Amino acid sequence: MQVALTVWEGRISPLFDATRMLLVAEVKGRRIVEKHYECFDCDSAIARAARLSDLGVNILICNGISESFANLIETQGIKLIPFSSGNAEDVLDAYLTNNVFFNARM
Repeated sequence: MQVALTVWEGRISPLFDATRMLLVAEVKGRRIVEKHYECFDCDSAIARAARLSDLGVNILICNGISESFANLIETQGIKLIPFSSGNAEDVLDAYLTNNVFFNARM
């Protein structure tokens, strides 16, 4: 499973629509197998959704996201977890440990 998080200065980016960097983690059995940063400089909703699909992303964790972007991403079969905030690594760890309150605590 590929989990992507929008990143700006080490934290979850405030707005998906403007983010230029992703933290992409390959996860197996709730453990990170590999992670890396990906440049995410596409501007259109279609290009962003296609890029996520090309990266094999199954889950996208972000903060704010416009409805048009959210709808297009979900039509690609990508699970969207919006309104997350905090340090990107901490948010990823919280997601992997099933911490259902991670959005409010970061």
